[in-house]
Amino acid sequence: MTDFLETIQSRSDLIQQAFFEHIYLSFVALAIGIAIALPLGILIARHRKYAEPVIGVTAVFQTIPSLALFGFLVPLMGIGSNTALIALIIYALLPILRNTYTGLTSVDSSIIEAGRGMGMTRTQILKQIEFPLALPFIMAGIRTATVLTVGIATLATFVGAGGLGDVIYRGLQSYNNSLVLAGALPVALLAISFDLLLKWVEKKATPKGMKTQ
Repeated sequence: MTDFLETIQSRSDLIQQAFFEHIYLSFVALAIGIAIALPLGILIARHRKYAEPVIGVTAVFQTIPSLALFGFLVPLMGIGSNTALIALIIYALLPILRNTYTGLTSVDSSIIEAGRGMGMTRTQILKQIEFPLALPFIMAGIRTATVLTVGIATLATFVGAGGLGDVIYRGLQSYNNSLVLAGALPVALLAISFDLLLKWVEKKATPKGMKTQ
């Protein structure tokens, strides 16, 4: 414990910089992933014949080992944060896309028909009926994508994008377990904090009487 505290104190500048780089990579990748996957999930829920191929393509990307995907992107994009962000966005898509589609298609059709009978437009039905009822599924997908993104972002160090992976890698190179822990512990805390924050948002946004996932 003493060695760990001394390592944090002596490498505080490195850890702090890496921490904020990690937050930037994770947050931006997640935000863009949501901006892509959420509308796409709504679209394939409307046109279900496209659901299987679209989800299938994102699932194929998900099966590519993360380090290999970073390596494939380097010749195309070079090194730096842009390469890391593209890889992280790709990994964030599947959980959000699949859960959005599942949530929207799981809404009871009789409720939708009742909305139509009341004269609601397609957009109103989506905003006032389908989306609120599908929200627990959607938020579960976003929470899964968040934890996944924060973890995979440690590999950004191999493409020169920084992050807490830098701290972990330096610790591994120097056989310094305290430095490895100083990089790994903030990653775990960051993932848990994001997950708890999203869980709180989910509870606040979910209609009363519905269980969260």
